Amino acid sequence: MNDISSVVWRLKYQWHLNGQASEHAPTDSWRRVADTLAQAEHDAAAWSRRFYSILEDWRFLPGGRILANAGTHADATLFNCFVLDTLDGSPSGQAHAVAEAIATLRTGGGIGLDLSPLPAGEVAPFLQRLEQAATDATEQLQRRGAMMATLGCTHPDVQAFVSAKHHGGLSHFNLSLLIGDAFMSAIIDDTAWPPGAPDARHARRLWRLIGESAALSAEPGLLFIDRINRDNNLGYREHIRATNPCGEIPLPPAGACNLGSLNLTRFVRAPFTPSAALNWPALRQTTAIAVRLLDNVYELSGFPLPSQATAARASRRIGLGITGLADAFTMLGLRYGEPASLACAARIMQAIGHAAYQASIELAAERGPFPAFDATRYLATPFIAALPGSLRQDIARHGIRNSHLLAIAPAGSISLLAGNVSSGIEPIFALHGERQIRLADGRLQAFPVEDYALALYRTRTGHGDVPPAFTTAAEVPPAAHIALVAALQAQVDNAISKTVALPDTATAADVCASYEAAWRAGLKGITVYRHGATVGAGVIGECEDGLRCR
Repeated sequence: MNDISSVVWRLKYQWHLNGQASEHAPTDSWRRVADTLAQAEHDAAAWSRRFYSILEDWRFLPGGRILANAGTHADATLFNCFVLDTLDGSPSGQAHAVAEAIATLRTGGGIGLDLSPLPAGEVAPFLQRLEQAATDATEQLQRRGAMMATLGCTHPDVQAFVSAKHHGGLSHFNLSLLIGDAFMSAIIDDTAWPPGAPDARHARRLWRLIGESAALSAEPGLLFIDRINRDNNLGYREHIRATNPCGEIPLPPAGACNLGSLNLTRFVRAPFTPSAALNWPALRQTTAIAVRLLDNVYELSGFPLPSQATAARASRRIGLGITGLADAFTMLGLRYGEPASLACAARIMQAIGHAAYQASIELAAERGPFPAFDATRYLATPFIAALPGSLRQDIARHGIRNSHLLAIAPAGSISLLAGNVSSGIEPIFALHGERQIRLADGRLQAFPVEDYALALYRTRTGHGDVPPAFTTAAEVPPAAHIALVAALQAQVDNAISKTVALPDTATAADVCASYEAAWRAGLKGITVYRHGATVGAGVIGECEDGLRCR
């Protein structure tokens, strides 16, 4: 661990009992997590050892709420992600939503909420109301209350929503516009939109406004909502209108999901040599253990609201993903975004996905499938229909424990914790740099940081220069960002949090071109960040406290 890793652990994850630190190193936290989640097992001691084995060397990084809260008190939530129940746009319904948001944010969970039911003229005021509620609810927490607000593109307040962050503020929010097939058809094929309109002129005006806003403030992102619902493993019983704050988990009303990431840097054999290769057996074995650990969260976690417990347990969603992808590329001698790296990423995620589904099937044989499982309808959904025949046969025979298993989160804080590995699937932001961390007293302190793979390379080789595989974010063209997400999305049943980085010279037309390319590539959503954007600027790939990668 470097200095910043130690600080992140102490601030966010070290357990304090009665004001006193009861853990002295991350291994103590790993032991707490392993022992707690093994309580759901018949042979708790054996499973505690297995869980600890994937935690102790940073191979598996559980989501922040698991690491911070497991074993600390009986009603602690271990879930990072929630979506509030369907909003009632009436005054009493709005008050109820604010109360639910406060209750959820106080547990450390991030929330998503669809604002489309609000009457005309009330979207902007309600955003401000939620912003103040989040500030009040999380004032004492060592993390911001992170929220995702979504809005349908036909809402009368759509222009106000698109430009809501032009003048600063709303720091707790990410904003995403719900874009349907008909809107994209109007943009690409020049068809009429909205329904009943004589032509596509209104759609094109809104499209330009979206591009101009995102170039200025990196907001809004887009969620291709018809595709999200069409590809949903539970599309036969759910209708999705929102996601968690970073967008990797589309969720139904009152839905929740717990997260974890496989640290790919720990699975590379002989890094930086001609013999560098992934340890595929270890990756598959770790995946299987991680699935069981995450499934046990459902037996041991509290929930902020009863409705969230009911909705979450009906599907038992988990979001197992990856982090350190860019660092793993450098260790394997691959340049981020080039064809060989895309093929490698897709193969990695496919191996994880198949191993995760097999593990969940085995859990279903042992413990039963998720309560909302309907074999015939589940097997007919697009992602499940594309699985290998052997997995489909086993699902038909035994069911499956978790409706969804795969998601790629930003993994910002836990990636810092693991030695500053590259976050999620983002490129290396910079080989050297500086990160600011907010301390317990509220002060910001700067820490020098060095990319994990670079530090490992210099330790192993003693070389000062770096090989060409060390590619930073500024060197990756926008098309390569989109191509990488597309390569991975085919192997992911939830979604992917990823920011497309644009140069400071990018125009609104360039933003719109990236959005259109994402649609054509089959992505479920997209966010862009133009370097030098004047509002909401931060660091690409370092999604802190649940807010979207910048």
